[in-house]
Amino acid sequence: TASMEIANRAEFPGFAVFSAPALTHPPRHIYAQMPDYGDDWAAFAKYYMENIWQGTGKPKMALHLLNNSTGYGARDGALALADKLGIDIVATEEHSKTTLSEIESLTRIKALNPDVLYISSTPQPTSIIVKNAVELGMHPAMTIASGHAGFTSALVDLAGADIVEGVYGVYPSANWGDDVPAMAKMTEYCQKYHPSDYGNMDYITCWAEGLIVAEILRLAIENVGVDNLTPQAVEEYGFKKLSNFDVGGLHGPVSYTPGDNRLSKSVRVFQIQSGKIVPISGWVESPLI
Repeated sequence: TASMEIANRAEFPGFAVFSAPALTHPPRHIYAQMPDYGDDWAAFAKYYMENIWQGTGKPKMALHLLNNSTGYGARDGALALADKLGIDIVATEEHSKTTLSEIESLTRIKALNPDVLYISSTPQPTSIIVKNAVELGMHPAMTIASGHAGFTSALVDLAGADIVEGVYGVYPSANWGDDVPAMAKMTEYCQKYHPSDYGNMDYITCWAEGLIVAEILRLAIENVGVDNLTPQAVEEYGFKKLSNFDVGGLHGPVSYTPGDNRLSKSVRVFQIQSGKIVPISGWVESPLI
């Protein structure tokens, strides 16, 4: 957020791989590679209502949020859309990135008997929260879902496959092994140079990031020439000229839309099954919040 304020004052274009609504609302000079943490919540909430919830009335949802923009982005999405989607937000708890136990906060949540717990955090705190929820007997009876910042192979490794079995998550990229054009090259490179990162969803995101940045610069040079490159020229003739750019199927197509600084707008819903992160939905375009 601090970088955003500096960039916007200087009219210097910025590129955020993981973002929150505050970075692109209102749209100025920061561009998000993919849907933000609020979009994550909206996509999962919609999927939950259409495919998981089988009760009567409004389902009760509790939020457990990292105490920075990763968590607050999901909170903002929930505040904007919960009533419209027919969901009752019964609790909002926060945690730090260094948390060692969330038994106390989860005990408060358990007393409210929620149907679903939505976590927007990073893998380490998410693993703590899920383990504590299992210890308290809340999961698997209660649905647990994670935003994309916490939903990587690291979560499975940290918590243990048996603990996170059945946990849902939203992620805006393809999965390892998907039959998409860029998968073979990326997999070959990863296994040769970064074998410990194989299976980590963040690696896919960052590979696509490199493709997008290269395309932004290619467009800017094509339009104004290398000798005329300035931050403003890169923004006007690079970022804003993106149109349906294909990142080899690693995530949704990339386009600039006036008034919407998210460059890719699609996510998928996944579930952890037998220790693997498995896609259970097609691409869903996240509406602008």
